[in-house]
Amino acid sequence: MPVFWLDPSDNRFPHPSEANPDGLLAIGGDLSAERLLSAYQLGIFPWYNPGELPLWWCPDPRFVLFPEQLKVSKSMRPYFNQQKFTVSYDTCFAEVVKACAKAPRQGQEGTWISNEIITGYTALHQKGFAHSVEVWEAGQLVGGLYGVALGKVFFGESMFARRSNASKFGFIALVRALRSRGFTLIDCQQETNHLRSLGAELISREAFLRLLGENEEKHPPAPAHWADWGQAEQG
Repeated sequence: MPVFWLDPSDNRFPHPSEANPDGLLAIGGDLSAERLLSAYQLGIFPWYNPGELPLWWCPDPRFVLFPEQLKVSKSMRPYFNQQKFTVSYDTCFAEVVKACAKAPRQGQEGTWISNEIITGYTALHQKGFAHSVEVWEAGQLVGGLYGVALGKVFFGESMFARRSNASKFGFIALVRALRSRGFTLIDCQQETNHLRSLGAELISREAFLRLLGENEEKHPPAPAHWADWGQAEQG
C-alpha cells in the first residue's frame, strides 16, 4: 500500500485501514493541536526521529489494556500499602514530557520526543486533551507519564522513572483512576513486556477502531482537567 502525503493546510487523514503492513499510514503535515486531535480520533499517532518529517502510524494488531484487566504484582503491592510514592495529575505537564524525552530506552539511541513533539502535546494539554501523571517522593518528581484522553479512552505516549518502579506505580495509579471514572480502554501503542505484565494484550486494528467508534458515539471528545483528581485511587 502507498504511504500518503499529508496536505499541510488540511488536517484530514486517510482511513487507518489504508496503513502499510507495518502500520505506517502517512507522512508530513505538522503537530498542531488540531491535527493531533484529528489523528487520535482515528487511532493514529505520530512517531518519528527528530529532524525528519512526521510519520503517522496505526499498527495492526494494537497493544491495549482494558482497565478491569489490570494486574498488580505481589512485588508492587507494598509500594501502595506503604504509600511509597504520591501521585498527582496535570500539575507539571511540560516537565513530565521533557523528562520522558531524556529517559534512556533499551535498544534505542537518543529520543523520538523532539521539541516539535513537546510543543504540540503541550498545546494539546492546554486545550484539555493531553494529560500528565506525576509520581513524587519526598517532594521530588521521580517518575511519570503522559498521554491523550478522548471520551473514555486514554492513549498512553511515554513514561519515565528516576526511582525503581516509579513509572509502574504511576501507571497503576492512573489505571485505577481511569477505571473509577468509567474509562473503557487504554491504548499502549507498542507491545512491551513491562506493559504485558500489567495486563495489556494485543487486539486487531479492526477491533480497536470499532472500540474507538463506540467511544466517540457515547462520549464525544471534550476538554477535561485532571488536577483535582487527587490521590484517592492509589490504595
